Amino acid sequence: MTTPDVTSIGLNEKLNKLRAAVLGANDGIVSTAAVVLGVAGATSHVGAIATAGIAAVVGGAVSMALGEYVSVSSQRDTERSYVAKETALHEQDPEGEFAHLVRGYMRDGLSAETATRVAQERTAADPLKAHLELHYGIDEEDIVSPWSAAIASFLSFFLGAMLPLAAVLLPPESARVPVTFVVTLLALAITGAISAKIGDADPKRAVARLIIGGALGLAVTYGVGNLFGTAAL
Repeated sequence: MTTPDVTSIGLNEKLNKLRAAVLGANDGIVSTAAVVLGVAGATSHVGAIATAGIAAVVGGAVSMALGEYVSVSSQRDTERSYVAKETALHEQDPEGEFAHLVRGYMRDGLSAETATRVAQERTAADPLKAHLELHYGIDEEDIVSPWSAAIASFLSFFLGAMLPLAAVLLPPESARVPVTFVVTLLALAITGAISAKIGDADPKRAVARLIIGGALGLAVTYGVGNLFGTAAL
């Protein structure tokens, strides 16, 4: 009795927290900057801008943390179901599972003789771990934690969001919008470079996408705020 192979997902708790932190910071920067620039386009009243910005920071951080918790909890439940399934299969048909392991190594390019020898060594050490790594790309001892992802996402969103909030509140009114634009795009360039490094991608393309997309988004939200603010007046 065997189970189908699935694409290896290469899970790692440290990378999981780092991924959540980078995404959280990026979302905090973009969403908060969009909110404060939209309000700044409608009014120059510092109190209104600060209130909208603080609401965006708190609401966004909580929402991001909840989203990460739910997402990673679902992932963890799936990983645990794989562990339970493989455990049951080994108890029911250990010889069939050994043959399945050999076939898996042969599909990876090993000869039948080498695949059998590797399967024997891995089975002697830890048969369950060998199957989990080969078929699912997971480690029973390294299942991701939804709490760590949620906390990392909350803190990174909060810290990222403070950059545009400070940029729009601290400068004089005449420099408020351009300073926020510059600070936001610089912060996006940094998060883009970090995310590219994590994913082993081209940092130039990742940074360019974020800067262009961020600039367009900020321009649109500021324009909408300015349009509706003027119409209201």
